[in-house]
Amino acid sequence: MDAGLALSTVIAAMLGGAIRVTTPFLFVALGEMLTERSGRINLGLEGTLVLGAMTAYAFSYATGSPWIGVLAAGCFGFLMGTLHATICRLPGVNDIAVGIALMLFGTGIAFFFGKPYIQPTAPRLPSISLGAWTGDPRFEQALQINPLFLIGIALAIFLAWALKNTRMGLVLRVTGDSEAAARALGHPVMLIRLLATAVGGFFAGVGGAFLSLYYPGSWNEGLSSGQGLMAVALVIFARWDPIRCLYAALLFGAAGALGPALQSIGVTQGYYFFNAAPYILTLFLMIGSAGSKRALRDAPGELSLTR
Repeated sequence: MDAGLALSTVIAAMLGGAIRVTTPFLFVALGEMLTERSGRINLGLEGTLVLGAMTAYAFSYATGSPWIGVLAAGCFGFLMGTLHATICRLPGVNDIAVGIALMLFGTGIAFFFGKPYIQPTAPRLPSISLGAWTGDPRFEQALQINPLFLIGIALAIFLAWALKNTRMGLVLRVTGDSEAAARALGHPVMLIRLLATAVGGFFAGVGGAFLSLYYPGSWNEGLSSGQGLMAVALVIFARWDPIRCLYAALLFGAAGALGPALQSIGVTQGYYFFNAAPYILTLFLMIGSAGSKRALRDAPGELSLTR
């Protein structure tokens, strides 16, 4: 294959793959960012992601509307977030341990109730073609954009603005930085954390709906591949900023698309290694963030407390 053609093919494949793979990372990362901004960690979003994927597929199959599936996935994610926040209100409960328990719970529930939906085909989410102007079929295919991707970008921009320019955003940041200061100002700390965790769960559920209703577009028990857990590393790397979460999600998405992009031009040597790129990237980001003074400086103050 000509070098220029091969390069353009890889670029097109990585562009399309990055857009597809980015979306669940973005929604889960924004959900976790919102939760951590309130001073709580929710490691259970992996389970919420899987449960959201199963719920969306089941409701889409039952109703014939994928958008009802997306809404149902978000609602179940909201319930999972509410459950996490409610348990964490109990004295002496550690939010990290609760998150791990709910991750296993959500995954187990999804596997148990999702078995009847492995074979049936549910209506999938539509796509928007933004690549017709290129005149290149490869880029036309790559620029098939799902509306949830555009919604995720808009959501990241809105959250970045809201955290800096609204009273609600300021209250959330104060609560995450200092519980004592928030209480002194008369803010209901537990209610704020419950709402932030529940809304974060809603976002994660929507991210799961994308997996089952668009890409890869089916329901099976290995659908998530740990994306919910990787999103925690993504939030730390993005230093709890919504716009940086978007950039980091695109980076993770491009890493996830590397293996299929190289395979599209016949590069099969080391295929499994390239497919592991997101996990390797997660490892290096965690190592880098562990000693990063900037990450520690930007972290919400309440995250360092043991509960």
